[in-house]
Amino acid sequence: MNGATAGSRDDGIVAIDAIQEAGPGAAERRARFEREALTHLDALYAFALKLARSRDDAEDLVGDTILRAFERWDQYRLGTNIRAWLFTILYHVFVSRKRRVDAREVHAPDDADGWSAFEAVGELDPEGRFYDSFLDEEITQAIDALPEEYRTAVVLSDLHELRYAEIAEILGVPEGTVKSRLFRGRRLLQKKLVDYAVEMNYIKRPAA
Repeated sequence: MNGATAGSRDDGIVAIDAIQEAGPGAAERRARFEREALTHLDALYAFALKLARSRDDAEDLVGDTILRAFERWDQYRLGTNIRAWLFTILYHVFVSRKRRVDAREVHAPDDADGWSAFEAVGELDPEGRFYDSFLDEEITQAIDALPEEYRTAVVLSDLHELRYAEIAEILGVPEGTVKSRLFRGRRLLQKKLVDYAVEMNYIKRPAA
């Protein structure tokens, strides 16, 4: 991962170097952007990799995100959550690319299969700590196997520790939808990890 992390950092710097700015305040604007934004390149790359599932595509996403963020730097309010702002841009870049490649509707309704009857998981729900007893590789494989809409919500919440409101803004959906996707995604993760633990004889299923 060290190589991939270095690559993401290089891509972000190259993206900034590609921008030619002149005039009063240009150097200060760029310096402030680099101080505020470029420290989050590793987190951006990790999120991009979970979305794109390809190192090359993830690096491209990060590069495009940095370019767009710099172009829109005047829209960012200093003191707010810049990581959530950058994630929002990255997610929109990802969705735009995906729509160009495949215009099919891929998301099922959020009340499909009767799941809406379940209560959404709370911010401090212990399910968010369920994964602590498993190895990173096991968790990563289980997360990667989730449907995209659940995977994205789980990654933003449980790996990047963003709040419901921030995730809702990134994904462009209501907070209730975020909670619903987290509930389903976490339940799917639990099932996958429990099945794995049984298979590896870490735990035993209760007797029938």
